Amino acid sequence: MASITKEQVKHVANLARLEITEEEAEMFTDHLSAIISFAEQLNEIDTDGIEPTTHVLDLKNVMRKDEPRHWITREEALKNAPDHKDGQFRVPSILE
Repeated sequence: MASITKEQVKHVANLARLEITEEEAEMFTDHLSAIISFAEQLNEIDTDGIEPTTHVLDLKNVMRKDEPRHWITREEALKNAPDHKDGQFRVPSILE
């Protein structure tokens, strides 16, 4: 059974530029060892004859066809706008 050491946890934390205490290193060592142990249990499952999948459900392209349709004119789009100028919506500035 593979496990992770406290030194490996500290090394990864250093690579990620994280500062961890001894208690945190010990906690992460326990947590990561449990995760690795669970992953090893998954490796014991017999998957012979099972086709690999990328998704649980067999999804097809469910989007509608992209067909041109009549759309409203610029004037119709701007008629309910609270503020517009030169054929464009005007909004309050967010930059200083």
